Amino acid sequence: MKSAINIRLDKDLIQTLDYTAKEMNLTRTALIERAIIAYQDRMDEMISDKVIDEIKEGKRKTIPYDEFKKQLGWD
Repeated sequence: MKSAINIRLDKDLIQTLDYTAKEMNLTRTALIERAIIAYQDRMDEMISDKVIDEIKEGKRKTIPYDEFKKQLGWD
């Protein structure tokens, strides 16, 4: 289920958005949705890289898989 949101954008950005949407044969909504998904994918990658670095630096701890399963009640 989709929900509506309201945002305020600069006029120039809206013009660029409209031009791009028209050229791509998309609605504003479809273009914005694609952009947010692409941005979120990139943010997920950056967060993953940060967590990996923190594990390597000893700033985050990991637990063995068996312990993880036990904590979830999977054993």
